[in-house]
Amino acid sequence: MICAGCGHWTDEPRVEIAGAGTVLVCVECGHREPYRRLPLFAVTGPSGTGKSTVGRVLVDRLADECVIVEQDLLWVGALRDPTGDSEAFRQTWLRLAASLQQSGRPVVLCGTVVPPQFEGRPERALFSDIHYLALVCDVDVLRARLRARPAWRGWDEARIDEMLDFAEWVRTEETEPPMTRLDTTTTPVAETADAIEKWVRARLGPGDDRQLHPERVAEHG
Repeated sequence: MICAGCGHWTDEPRVEIAGAGTVLVCVECGHREPYRRLPLFAVTGPSGTGKSTVGRVLVDRLADECVIVEQDLLWVGALRDPTGDSEAFRQTWLRLAASLQQSGRPVVLCGTVVPPQFEGRPERALFSDIHYLALVCDVDVLRARLRARPAWRGWDEARIDEMLDFAEWVRTEETEPPMTRLDTTTTPVAETADAIEKWVRARLGPGDDRQLHPERVAEHG
């Protein structure tokens, strides 16, 4: 994050939390500024399970509460690097989501990510919680969906087999925090959107720190 006081960049943002509000603190100069620390919602799962499709529906469903973003929008240029578990890509998305939530609305991120890729990062401190909902579907249906994609997307048989292995991992792995799983094999898009909307709204609580608290800065000025 970039400090508004001294311009220092840090890879390890520091957040202080108290009953009166949350403050982002510069590790270099000690500058303090009010900060909205909200939950992040990750709608994840293997390619072909419907994340992008349902994300378009959720834009209208949750426009009054959340910002819906498509993760693949940043899978370009230097960020399109699968090495090191795509560390720069993960870091960039967490920082962007943290910036977007300063509008007072939490982010729903639609894209393939699993808890180990976010939970251990320094930017995890910027969110009150990260909730994960994984879309899954029958292996034969998933294979057919991926084979039907246009050639420019590069889904050859080797890549499809790799994604099916990941799909099995998502179905069976016990992660921390756990992923809620939602089967889209035969479920219409509208019904999937209904379920995700309900899941998100159930986790939007009155305790979310949507208000800035400048008095927390003044206390330590």
